[in-house]
Amino acid sequence: MTYLRASMRSLSWLTVFVIILLAWWVMFDMARMSGVDVWGRPVGMNMMPMESFGTLFAMWAIMMAAMMLPTMVPTMGTYDALIKSANGTRLGWVGVLLGYFAVWVGMAAALAALQLVALQAGIVDGLGAFHSLWAAGVLLLAVGAFQFSRLKATCHGVCHAPMQYFLGHWRTGFVGGLRMGAGLGVFCAVCCWGLMALGFVGGTMSLVWMGLATLFMVLEKLPQIGEYVIRPMGAALIVAGLAVIGLAAVG
Repeated sequence: MTYLRASMRSLSWLTVFVIILLAWWVMFDMARMSGVDVWGRPVGMNMMPMESFGTLFAMWAIMMAAMMLPTMVPTMGTYDALIKSANGTRLGWVGVLLGYFAVWVGMAAALAALQLVALQAGIVDGLGAFHSLWAAGVLLLAVGAFQFSRLKATCHGVCHAPMQYFLGHWRTGFVGGLRMGAGLGVFCAVCCWGLMALGFVGGTMSLVWMGLATLFMVLEKLPQIGEYVIRPMGAALIVAGLAVIGLAAVG
């Protein structure tokens, strides 16, 4: 029985990491097929903009797997500990992961719809980047200011210390895991919406933005340093927003 449990644990974690790697590979392939470089800039004459809801939703959903599943690793490690010390189960572990990701799939649908509306209104181009430096600067300022908000602190507190959430909302089994995962997903979506929205500044097909945003969100959730990176990032975003607005004003 102990060997079986260890094997299931290893298989569960391996599956998650394989999904993350596959999602990044698919995003890289989508960027290549769309005719953009790693910065999201068009290269050559074969650019293929994404202009339908179905295509945009697929892109955002895969992007969520690539960017948000790595940030979930500390939380899933916490639940893993509860399998040993409490009455957690491997099915509950899977439920937490699926419930969490379901929230981000919903976020993917919302962002795809937003991008489609913005595209039809001429606010963004076919690769999801703002036409206007003013819009880019304002979004940078808004996301930077959010890093200092009470709402950010509250939601980050849950994401940063999932053990407290699990102890306060503990449910057993797969369905219980789904409920807890969905709750964690909501907190995480509110905590990280700004970093996802920043894709509209440099283009939603920018692999550089995806990588940097993923790295920062992972750092935010690390127990040792998470609380120390939020405000410096907010300050950096505000400075960047002011710089972009300055460029817009002189241009």
